[in-house]
Amino acid sequence: MVQIDYQQARLSRDARFDGVFFTAVKTTGIFCRPICPATPPKEENVEYFETASEALVSGYRPCLRCRPESAPFSPAWFGTATTVKRALNIIHNEGFHDLNLTTLAERLGITDRYLRKLFEQQLGVSPKAYIQHQQILFAKALLHQTHLPIQDVAFSCGFNNVRRFNDAFKRITTKTPTEIKKLHTADVPIRLQLNYQPPFNWQHWRSFCEYRQINTVETLGQSSYGRTFTWQQPDGQYVKGWFNAVHRPDKHGFNVSIELDNPKYLYQVSQRIREIFDLDANVALIEQSLRSAGLPDHHIISGLRIPKCWDAFEAGIRAIFGQQVSVKAATNLLNTLVEQLGDRKWVALPANHINNGDKPHERIWFPTPEQVAKSDLAFLKIPGARKQTILNLANHFVATKGTGAENDIDQWLALKGIGPWTVEYAKLRGEGHPDIWLDTDLGIKKALDIFPSINVEHAKPWRSYMTFTMWGML
Repeated sequence: MVQIDYQQARLSRDARFDGVFFTAVKTTGIFCRPICPATPPKEENVEYFETASEALVSGYRPCLRCRPESAPFSPAWFGTATTVKRALNIIHNEGFHDLNLTTLAERLGITDRYLRKLFEQQLGVSPKAYIQHQQILFAKALLHQTHLPIQDVAFSCGFNNVRRFNDAFKRITTKTPTEIKKLHTADVPIRLQLNYQPPFNWQHWRSFCEYRQINTVETLGQSSYGRTFTWQQPDGQYVKGWFNAVHRPDKHGFNVSIELDNPKYLYQVSQRIREIFDLDANVALIEQSLRSAGLPDHHIISGLRIPKCWDAFEAGIRAIFGQQVSVKAATNLLNTLVEQLGDRKWVALPANHINNGDKPHERIWFPTPEQVAKSDLAFLKIPGARKQTILNLANHFVATKGTGAENDIDQWLALKGIGPWTVEYAKLRGEGHPDIWLDTDLGIKKALDIFPSINVEHAKPWRSYMTFTMWGML
């Protein structure tokens, strides 16, 4: 565990600890990120917290200058294999709608009482308080950064009516949503800033994705990445969307524009975008683990992040295409699949763009499991067995839709044509799993010939970063 000198980190405004802890000022009742530009208070007036929820439950209100709701989520213990981490994954991946403590505890295989105990021990708050604090912090970000009307903000944050939202917001922040809202309502894309702890190795992330790009779904600029996406609702229907993220290394974050058919899923979508860029990675902990495994400093890729796919289904299809063929060949097959089966939509330009030489363009979405399952895949020039493996995966998703089992990647091993490498790769890029070691991968074997003394067990629980480091050596 990296030892943190909280006082030194806050006085130096060290951005590497943004999200690792928060500082509260006893004389003002306000809590801040360690990068807050305000004049640092005296140490005797400062109280430290590992999470924003702890500060909120202790009676402090968020700073309006550094906006703690915008901090990356990387407390000192983050990344350990705990029940609390699994609970947080459910909360942040599925959002706040229809989420209750009993259901959450059942999914974790523990009692309500034990779940409350774990939250109190590791986060300093109850699960109910934590969820509501996340709702309000996300609402505060939307009020500061977007043109969304207050009723849409409330809905996006899991509140069924504006009155309940207003009451909860004022109780926790001591201000009303109207007092916080900076921008007037307007019909423009939703724009958010998603922050990270530096460094972020944008060139490594970009190069990896460029080589595997689905041209009709993804767009890559010198400092930007965008794509279309679908979000599955509880009733099985899909919500379509699009986002574009521009890297701002000077701000330690990304400026993200989002278009979404239903704002109800805005929180889940924003969290998925965070995962795609691996924004919550605790770089200091990861690099320390790689050194412990014997990796020389000059081979550590500073600011390495795991480039995640949009969802497990896409990752599974990518992995199947990648079986025993080159990355280029697999990417060509992937592009063919999307061209043949993906939904399409022409996007008109705003009036102020028409005179800029821009043209309307077509957006294409990655095909759903249903679309793949209904096809015979005759357009793919691959062996019949490989086509059947793709259909087996698509049919598995269709058959288990809405049960949660479709995203249990370990169950894929029961499908003919899917082996351990495919499952592990899908976990790596479909879940962004931090501890995947692809020791059977040919590239990894070649890289290990360079460093036979590496003990990868010492890199736990960050072996995925060792995997990407080894790939980077090829």
